[in-house]
Amino acid sequence: MMFELSVEGYFSAAHQVKGYPGDCADIHGHTYKIQVRVGVGKLDKLGMAVDFRSIKGQLDTILCKLDHKNLNKISFFKKHNATAEYVAKYIFDQLRKKVDYITSVTVWEGPNYSVTYHPDET
Repeated sequence: MMFELSVEGYFSAAHQVKGYPGDCADIHGHTYKIQVRVGVGKLDKLGMAVDFRSIKGQLDTILCKLDHKNLNKISFFKKHNATAEYVAKYIFDQLRKKVDYITSVTVWEGPNYSVTYHPDET
């Protein structure tokens, strides 16, 4: 049996996709929506898999470091293009340091476009 929970958060930031053959190569901004999913195999004595507030607090700590920033100036994005894919991986990797049962991170750059990152378990 597995329980999967999700927590969402938002942040606004600027970025540019270096090498992109179009207007996304120029600096522009998004209000990113982030969804974190965690999987837990058993419930605690209260009947909860995980406290939503605990995950939300950890997520907010990460998002505060990205909010109202130029992502391209953050160390990770100096090595990796500031795409939604790498934003998802960055958030996953940062959150995984605090929450070991995270299963995926989904990043929306707008209402119609999202990407989900989850580690390859093979």
